[in-house]
Amino acid sequence: MAKRALAIRLFIAALLGTLLIAACDFPFLRNDLDVIKARGELVVITRNNFACYYESVYGETGFEFELVKAFADHLGVSLRISIKEEEAQMVDSLLQGEADIIAAGQLFGQAAARLVAFGPGYLDVRALVVGRRGGPSISEPADLVQADIGVAGNSANIEYLHALKEAHADLSWKTLPDYSGEELLQMVWNRELPLAVIQSHILTMNRRFYPELIVQYELGESRQLRWAVKPQDRHLLRSIKEWFALPATQDLISGMVTHYYRHLEDFDYVDMARYRKRIQDRLPLYRTYFEEAARENGLDWQLVAALAYQESHWNPEAVSFTGVRGIMMLTLDTAKTLGLTDRLAVKEGIYAGTRYLARLHRQIGDDVAEPDRTLMALAAYNIGPGHLQDARLLAREMGQPDHTWRGVRDILPLLQQKTYYQKLPHGYARGHEAVQYVDRIRTYHKILNMTTALDNSDASHDGG
Repeated sequence: MAKRALAIRLFIAALLGTLLIAACDFPFLRNDLDVIKARGELVVITRNNFACYYESVYGETGFEFELVKAFADHLGVSLRISIKEEEAQMVDSLLQGEADIIAAGQLFGQAAARLVAFGPGYLDVRALVVGRRGGPSISEPADLVQADIGVAGNSANIEYLHALKEAHADLSWKTLPDYSGEELLQMVWNRELPLAVIQSHILTMNRRFYPELIVQYELGESRQLRWAVKPQDRHLLRSIKEWFALPATQDLISGMVTHYYRHLEDFDYVDMARYRKRIQDRLPLYRTYFEEAARENGLDWQLVAALAYQESHWNPEAVSFTGVRGIMMLTLDTAKTLGLTDRLAVKEGIYAGTRYLARLHRQIGDDVAEPDRTLMALAAYNIGPGHLQDARLLAREMGQPDHTWRGVRDILPLLQQKTYYQKLPHGYARGHEAVQYVDRIRTYHKILNMTTALDNSDASHDGG
């Protein structure tokens, strides 16, 4: 009996081993979602740009990156990013089993769409013809016939043009597969290209960098961005659909849209054009002070300069109706705590304001990660640290995250409502104004960062 029992156990063990080997040799015998979980890693294809994924001073970031990272966390696996810029490369890599998801922040053309399966939509985008003020004026499709149009290798944008060509046979365009949408915008800005076809979210992300750009024409209907998976990965696709349907996921997406896009929608052409001019005319007078003060306090000098521009437009003699003054617009009481006796003194004012921002940054605490900590410090510079603490307290009471800028950003406007502020330690505050304040500094900072990078690149080329 013992020998028979042993033989049965050996047979079962051999059978299980055979099945395990078969499962490895024949992936279709395994649940595709279980394969990902067993691997412990979700591999996602995306693009390396401002809208999808890039490495900031605070680490990896980007709309698509944050979204797929949240999904990977939901699955309990790590995330590995695979950068592919060409649509054909993305689809081929996915179908070859080299990745699990394409989350590239772009619309797919019909040929690619037939090869993959799509998850739920999460962001409305349109194909736009973008030009520069003073360039070709487009009021109807026929006006495009005589214009030079550039389009990147995105097949969806090219399909829109082909559809238009059916009614306007003389329509032509240049396909520039080696250039990204962001690069095409820069070419239009530099007058190297009269018109370019760009998807709307890419324009939103970059328009403030190029205030002369305008939308000349809209191609086709609005469509939604979606993730793509292999058609046979039914379990993964079902998991994606279920995750997107969760209220928590919808709240996350809403907050991310606000964080990445909404603050850019209040576009002011005159303000942006004036700001770019003052980067050239005024900033050089004070740049050394910003750099030195920021270095001493462990801050980014461009962020400090952006804050100063929001406060005073780099005018050292600025005075507000509330009595704050100087290039950093400090109150009298704050200036005294910083040892500043003359708020109109340029160098001393910049150093004092930078110390104050660094102090607020320390007060936020290490429990708040970057860039949220810096964004909260900026809000505190405007509204006061007490009111910021009130907003964080209220966020906790309302079940919102108090350690993220997204969570606090949504709460700050409530400080103007009696229902809320009368119960808070510091009372009423113009919270909506603080939100706009931070949004504008973020925009000024990004424009200054890009402008400085371009200037450094030009200087390097000239020196070479």
